[in-house]
Amino acid sequence: MNNLTPSERELVALGAAMGSNCVPCIEFHIPEARKAGLTDSQISEAIRLADKVRQVPARKVLDAALKILPETSDGAQTSDGGCAATPPTPPTTGADVRCCG
Repeated sequence: MNNLTPSERELVALGAAMGSNCVPCIEFHIPEARKAGLTDSQISEAIRLADKVRQVPARKVLDAALKILPETSDGAQTSDGGCAATPPTPPTTGADVRCCG
Protein backbone atom coordinates (compact mmCIF):
# COMPACT_ATOMS: atom_id res chain seq x y z
CA MET A 1 0.00 0.00 0.00
CA ASN A 2 2.96 2.31 -0.37
CA ASN A 3 1.68 3.49 -3.76
CA LEU A 4 -1.28 5.33 -2.22
CA THR A 5 -0.96 8.78 -0.75
CA PRO A 6 -2.13 9.33 2.83
CA SER A 7 -5.26 11.08 1.57
CA GLU A 8 -6.02 8.22 -0.84
CA ARG A 9 -5.58 5.71 2.00
CA GLU A 10 -8.01 7.68 4.16
CA LEU A 11 -10.58 7.82 1.35
CA VAL A 12 -10.35 4.05 0.99
CA ALA A 13 -10.62 3.64 4.76
CA LEU A 14 -13.71 5.88 4.87
CA GLY A 15 -15.34 3.85 2.11
CA ALA A 16 -14.59 0.61 3.95
CA ALA A 17 -15.84 2.05 7.23
CA MET A 18 -19.10 3.10 5.61
CA GLY A 19 -19.48 -0.25 3.88
CA SER A 20 -19.01 -2.14 7.13
CA ASN A 21 -21.23 0.24 9.14
CA CYS A 22 -18.41 0.82 11.60
CA VAL A 23 -19.06 3.95 13.68
CA PRO A 24 -15.73 3.81 15.57
CA CYS A 25 -13.93 3.53 12.21
CA ILE A 26 -15.75 6.60 10.87
CA GLU A 27 -14.97 8.50 14.08
CA PHE A 28 -11.30 7.59 13.69
CA HIS A 29 -10.89 8.13 9.95
CA ILE A 30 -12.61 11.51 9.55
CA PRO A 31 -9.99 13.27 11.71
CA GLU A 32 -7.25 11.22 10.02
CA ALA A 33 -8.56 12.30 6.62
CA ARG A 34 -8.38 15.93 7.74
CA LYS A 35 -4.80 15.39 8.95
CA ALA A 36 -4.01 13.91 5.51
CA GLY A 37 -5.12 17.18 3.92
CA LEU A 38 -8.65 16.37 2.78
CA THR A 39 -11.25 19.09 3.15
CA ASP A 40 -14.57 18.51 4.85
CA SER A 41 -16.19 18.86 1.43
CA GLN A 42 -14.01 16.07 0.00
CA ILE A 43 -14.66 13.87 3.03
CA SER A 44 -18.40 14.48 2.76
CA GLU A 45 -18.37 13.63 -0.95
CA ALA A 46 -16.51 10.37 -0.26
CA ILE A 47 -18.92 9.43 2.54
CA ARG A 48 -21.97 10.19 0.38
CA LEU A 49 -20.58 8.14 -2.51
CA ALA A 50 -19.77 5.23 -0.20
CA ASP A 51 -23.30 5.42 1.19
CA LYS A 52 -24.79 5.27 -2.32
CA VAL A 53 -22.69 2.19 -3.09
CA ARG A 54 -23.72 0.63 0.24
CA GLN A 55 -27.42 1.21 -0.46
CA VAL A 56 -27.44 -0.90 -3.65
CA PRO A 57 -27.10 -4.31 -1.95
CA ALA A 58 -29.37 -3.20 0.89
CA ARG A 59 -32.07 -2.30 -1.64
CA LYS A 60 -31.60 -5.64 -3.42
CA VAL A 61 -32.01 -7.52 -0.14
CA LEU A 62 -35.22 -5.60 0.56
CA ASP A 63 -36.52 -6.34 -2.94
CA ALA A 64 -35.72 -10.05 -2.54
CA ALA A 65 -37.49 -10.17 0.83
CA LEU A 66 -40.58 -8.46 -0.53
CA LYS A 67 -40.70 -10.84 -3.51
CA ILE A 68 -40.86 -13.81 -1.13
CA LEU A 69 -43.92 -12.41 0.64
CA PRO A 70 -47.37 -13.01 -0.84
CA GLU A 71 -49.14 -9.95 -2.21
CA THR A 72 -51.71 -10.06 0.60
CA SER A 73 -49.14 -10.22 3.40
CA ASP A 74 -50.14 -8.22 6.47
CA GLY A 75 -46.55 -7.96 7.70
CA ALA A 76 -46.94 -10.66 10.36
CA GLN A 77 -43.67 -11.88 11.84
CA THR A 78 -42.61 -15.44 12.50
CA SER A 79 -42.83 -16.72 16.06
CA ASP A 80 -39.03 -16.80 16.38
CA GLY A 81 -38.61 -13.23 15.14
CA GLY A 82 -37.50 -14.47 11.74
CA CYS A 83 -34.00 -15.39 12.84
CA ALA A 84 -32.68 -18.83 11.85
CA ALA A 85 -35.91 -19.62 10.03
CA THR A 86 -35.95 -22.18 7.24
CA PRO A 87 -37.01 -20.58 3.94
CA PRO A 88 -40.57 -21.34 2.80
CA THR A 89 -39.30 -23.00 -0.38
CA PRO A 90 -36.42 -25.47 -0.63
CA PRO A 91 -33.04 -23.84 -1.40
CA THR A 92 -31.81 -24.25 -4.94
CA THR A 93 -28.54 -25.82 -3.75
CA GLY A 94 -30.27 -28.56 -1.79
CA ALA A 95 -28.64 -27.41 1.45
CA ASP A 96 -30.56 -26.34 4.55
CA VAL A 97 -30.10 -22.56 4.51
CA ARG A 98 -30.43 -20.66 7.77
CA CYS A 99 -29.47 -17.19 8.91
CA CYS A 100 -27.55 -16.15 12.03
CA GLY A 101 -25.37 -19.21 12.12
